[in-house]
Amino acid sequence: MKSSNELRSMLRSVDHKSYPAYKSLAGIYQFPHFTLSIDHVQGDPFASPSSLHVEVGNKTAGFPPAYYEKDCSRIALQDHLTRQFASQFEDYNFKAKGSGKSGLLSITRCGQEVLERSACQITDSKIIARFHVGFPAFGRTINAGELEKILFDFLPRCVENSFFYQKLDKKKVEAAVFLAEDQEAIRRILQEEKLVAFVANGAVLPRKSGVSDLPMKGSVPFCSPAAMERTFTLPHKGKITGMAIPQGITLIVGGGYHGKSTLLEALQTGVYDHIAGDGREYVITDHTAVKLRAEDGRSIRSVDISLFINDLPNKKDTSSFSTPDASGSTSQAAGVVENMEAGSRLFLIDEDTSATNFMLRDDFMQQVISREKEPITPFLERARDLYEKEGISTILVAGSSGAFFYIADKILQMDCYRPMDITDHVKKLCLEHAAPRTQAPGFRSPDQNRILPPYDRSRKNRGGRDQRGGRPGNDSRHEHMKIKTFGRDSFSLDKETVDLRYVEQLADSEQTCALAYLLRYSLEQIMDGRRTVRQVVRILTDTLDQKGWEPFCSSYIPCGLAKPRIQEIYACLNRFRG
Repeated sequence: MKSSNELRSMLRSVDHKSYPAYKSLAGIYQFPHFTLSIDHVQGDPFASPSSLHVEVGNKTAGFPPAYYEKDCSRIALQDHLTRQFASQFEDYNFKAKGSGKSGLLSITRCGQEVLERSACQITDSKIIARFHVGFPAFGRTINAGELEKILFDFLPRCVENSFFYQKLDKKKVEAAVFLAEDQEAIRRILQEEKLVAFVANGAVLPRKSGVSDLPMKGSVPFCSPAAMERTFTLPHKGKITGMAIPQGITLIVGGGYHGKSTLLEALQTGVYDHIAGDGREYVITDHTAVKLRAEDGRSIRSVDISLFINDLPNKKDTSSFSTPDASGSTSQAAGVVENMEAGSRLFLIDEDTSATNFMLRDDFMQQVISREKEPITPFLERARDLYEKEGISTILVAGSSGAFFYIADKILQMDCYRPMDITDHVKKLCLEHAAPRTQAPGFRSPDQNRILPPYDRSRKNRGGRDQRGGRPGNDSRHEHMKIKTFGRDSFSLDKETVDLRYVEQLADSEQTCALAYLLRYSLEQIMDGRRTVRQVVRILTDTLDQKGWEPFCSSYIPCGLAKPRIQEIYACLNRFRG
């Protein structure tokens, strides 16, 4: 490790040289109150900015150890410090002048969810913050004086004002940690009380717009129907009252534009904690909940969909079904089975984004098209068995068919954005109408021991050479597959695109980026043709929990990774066409 004075001397020695001379600065430097690591230096002022990180000892930082002893409070504190560091950077961004990205100072821009990110990590001994800096230049000539200003003036101020407890608003730090502990307490209550979700009275569910996740001003606050209202006592907030949704099958109905989908969307994001002021801080859903929908055109590999689809005209085996181009019903059937494999205990379904023929078949259609001519067993006929035999609950938004009333345990009507419990009323009406005919074959748990084959990188060879320019037969496993991300929706590995548009519970593009790293590690290190999907995911999650991001990265851990849930890791593996 070198001293900060040595870094200053090195800076002055490369001043006015060609831009690549900046690369000599890579290394670790001791500053008075923190350690600075220059991990990667950009090759050009117009290229992606350089990657750096600072380390501050926990004793120097001075945060109470109780704030980072538990996972929930540690992640909340990390999130709070990341936001604080980002706000400090805003004051100094591009204050150092030059061409291209000269003077840029950036770190993760956090959304409304609290996620575990590589941008800030708190270990037993230190705080690590990762960020980007655009090394200044005029044209392609080094401007070391401006970088000296960043590293010796701007950065120490930002670090001191972000990671030193005495410099922060202690009430805000405490509030972030206490909120996380209260949210964790609600999650424990859900498990103990056999509930799947909780929505606090006064919660603001609508969002500002389709492109903004901020709360909508002037919207109707949530108010629980009396029959479903519960009061819990939290460790810091004290008593909180709201709607508790029990395990089983819950139906949400109502007229168009009355708030059905808004409630479901709030529940699907309730698998994550939210920051104070979001409006959904106390909208908490079982953390394994998955939003299911139709995905026309997605690939399916070796999935046992016989629970829903059987006796195809082409005699294709549905107990190990594969297709590169699934229909809406087939993709949704595969989604159910894949998420059973992922350990989900709650399915969230919106009729609007589902395949109609997968969800139900009315009496008239059953009379026209006989059962033996229809290979699909609709979800309507399986939902009860999924709960009673597999312990998987369902929350379903419906607006076009009354058939779902007969299987529901709880029925909510959204009326002008307010929920009403109409279960008793609807059940009385059900007695006056004939129940829909159901002829589902016997329930059998799907096979969940799918083995993933090894990925054959040579299959993309062109003109006798592999993608890296080497000759066929050479072992290229030591060369990492190239990753390219496209926001939250997709990424590519060696030009093989993974489409995640319909994995709706991915909250941040950094989770998508992390999935790319996890998938690459799986293909290069784990998938040997003998391990099942479950075994692969278990190795990934255990490695991430025990060793952090380092095993999945190359020479350094980048800023810009956020931990995905197990359910999204399964979704990524299941959608990789390679």
